[in-house]
Amino acid sequence: MTEEKTPVDAQEEVEQIIKTARTLGVEVDETDVAQWLAAMAGSEAMKWDLDEDAGVYGHEITLLDFDKGSLERYRRIADIVQLPDLPNVETAVSLAGSAAQGVIQLYPGDCDYFERVNIKAETQEEACRILADLMRDKALTKFEGPDYQLLEVRFGTWQEDVIKDGEPIGNGSPISWSADEIKAGQMQVARASGEAWEVEWEYGCLDPGWCKMDWVVTETERKGVVNASNMLDVTWEAPDGSITPMDGFIDPYFQEVYLEADSVPLFSKLAEHISPQALDEYVQQITGEVYKYTHKHINYGKVAKRLYNVFRLTGRYRAAALIRELFDEPAALLYQVWSLLDTIDDAGKPDSTIDRETLVQQTDDLIRDVVETCEGPMETEIVMSLIKMRDSLTGRVDLGEGWSALITNARARVEELVNEFFKAKLMGITEVVEFLEAMEETKKPGF
Repeated sequence: MTEEKTPVDAQEEVEQIIKTARTLGVEVDETDVAQWLAAMAGSEAMKWDLDEDAGVYGHEITLLDFDKGSLERYRRIADIVQLPDLPNVETAVSLAGSAAQGVIQLYPGDCDYFERVNIKAETQEEACRILADLMRDKALTKFEGPDYQLLEVRFGTWQEDVIKDGEPIGNGSPISWSADEIKAGQMQVARASGEAWEVEWEYGCLDPGWCKMDWVVTETERKGVVNASNMLDVTWEAPDGSITPMDGFIDPYFQEVYLEADSVPLFSKLAEHISPQALDEYVQQITGEVYKYTHKHINYGKVAKRLYNVFRLTGRYRAAALIRELFDEPAALLYQVWSLLDTIDDAGKPDSTIDRETLVQQTDDLIRDVVETCEGPMETEIVMSLIKMRDSLTGRVDLGEGWSALITNARARVEELVNEFFKAKLMGITEVVEFLEAMEETKKPGF
């Protein structure tokens, strides 16, 4: 818990935040900021809490940003993506990422879920086989329907270098299975020598590694589509009660809001095995991601989201409060536009079962959003791309192979605007500049 501030100190901090926000050209609700700072000051870094009224639980700080009004929506989507409980399988599904911060993240890009899956078995090998069956059964059960379509599953780790679809994949990389490959239970690759190799689904049992399932989901009531993913944190519970993480690491719980209160016993059991250094390790991991998104895959929208998480968990509440205010600025809406372009790309393919009219309506919404938040030549270019997308979806024109190029171009232009907005605002916050400078000093070349 941070050092307690006097009412005078707290008011001065609020006034300083408002002053800086005005300099940045960002609107701030003084009452909201004061209440949030007070709540943060009373929180603890490793404490989790249960909201009995809503039936959700999670990290105390994370719950402050969760919008309980969206709970029904996220539970409905969770029914599509989550793995089921079985006599020998315990699960705890949660909402993660920006979707779990609905109070401040008014324009989340995707619906990201995180599910703890604990498998009770005699051996780890048996647990891996159970996991393989569980994931494939889920994929086939929710393969496609009027309001969802499976996109991809990551299960397994390559034990040698391979070539797939002409692209080299290194030993140790996660295995990505397309929907059709999952249905077939196999994929075609070539070994490094060029020898053809038919890889069975069960190959993933050798080392399940990073497990993740992706769908595109239609939300009729919202007249749109959204990418919904479920990241699995899988553990094996041996007959003696010992817990072994399948990927070598039990993830901490700093970003999730768990949607089912009856999964508290599993969460509590696994939380006992989380490293005492979990917070430090989490901050180090997120700092690495900040470095990546400021150097390799430039995306200052992602930088802002990660810095917010770091600052709020490490007591730098003034900076966190300022970043928090960026997410409901009109320009931040472009981050959602950027993400939804990928979703429409996935859902708009010829073999998609997703309703075309829903995609058309969502494209119309994107056009409106761009018009309301952009200006100048960039606006014209993005809007024209979206209009061409709409014409393709309605059948007015057939873009053919030009569809992917159109999506790529529109996405690049929107990403440019997102970077421009968030970078300019972040660099006006002293703590952010200091953090990035310190990061530069500690990161080695080639990181």
